[in-house]
Amino acid sequence: MDEKIKSLKAQFEAELAQITDMGELENVRVSYLGKKGSVTDLLKGMRELSNEEKKAFGQLVNELKGAVTKKIAEKTEELKEKEIQKEIQLMPEFDLSMPANISRGSYHPITLVQRQCEQIFKSMGFTVEDYAEVVTDYECFESVNVPKDHPARDMQDTYYLTNGQLLKSQTSAAQNAILRKYSKDLIEKGTPIKAIFPGRCFRNEATDACHENTFFQMEGMMVDKDISISNLIYFMKTMLSEVFQKDIKVRLRPGFFPFVEPGFELDISCLICGGEGCPSCKHSGWLELCPCGMIHPDVLRMGGVDPEEYTGFAFGLGLTRLVMMKYGIKDIRDLNGGSLKAMSQFTDDE
Repeated sequence: MDEKIKSLKAQFEAELAQITDMGELENVRVSYLGKKGSVTDLLKGMRELSNEEKKAFGQLVNELKGAVTKKIAEKTEELKEKEIQKEIQLMPEFDLSMPANISRGSYHPITLVQRQCEQIFKSMGFTVEDYAEVVTDYECFESVNVPKDHPARDMQDTYYLTNGQLLKSQTSAAQNAILRKYSKDLIEKGTPIKAIFPGRCFRNEATDACHENTFFQMEGMMVDKDISISNLIYFMKTMLSEVFQKDIKVRLRPGFFPFVEPGFELDISCLICGGEGCPSCKHSGWLELCPCGMIHPDVLRMGGVDPEEYTGFAFGLGLTRLVMMKYGIKDIRDLNGGSLKAMSQFTDDE
């Protein structure tokens, strides 16, 4: 039996030396280590041996099996390396000193409009703040006067996470943090709170030409003594005229938002259809652009500001819809579609 093991090992090594590809190697592996392989067949002859002989012979078979397995693994790595070297040799030669033929990229239209709005508001004394996309329930709702049992939550089908946090459904989630950040300077130095905070928002929306489950807003607020709705109208009209480089027809209509009182909807005449009506504006001629109003006293109070002494306005500018108006994009879904052809027409105006 020992001679049979030695003969089988020599036969295996001879066959292994002739292998040139992975297919041949797999065939050899199966012929020796498979269920009906040569090494496995050796164990069948153990029935004719004594107990002492079985023990010694079994050890020799296991050693042979281990040696075959190791050599197959080594051969596998050898063949893989040869394949890599072969591919490298087939690679075309190139001259590193030649200039690259690189197509110029472009910024996303939302990025362009966001930067433009940021520059406009900076010129009017506003700071630009950044805020997280994953927030707590308190930040997104309770701190802006929407308690847990408030029916206003039904207006925003929110994505909740297993840890109790959520993907922010509105940029208003940053209001409380920014009020607390600047309230000391307001009270001690008389410095007005003037800030905008753009960001991406998420809602489980039924998508159509003017609704998406991922969209961009730009929240803004100003808090000081004797702030009124006329201040809000001035800043919004100034911003829109700068973005579109012309006077824009807008309208204010009453709107309910728990974090402002009174609350308004600022609508812009649809620039895609010229106010005649189209799918983007739901055939109304108007596009909802900016929920806004005077900050609710409870929101000011939770932010560390005395509503008896200070007032302020807040707005939630729909950046995505503003982009649609500026560039004449008829379907909001085009902005998230990832089409390079659609996006390549936009270039940085800066």
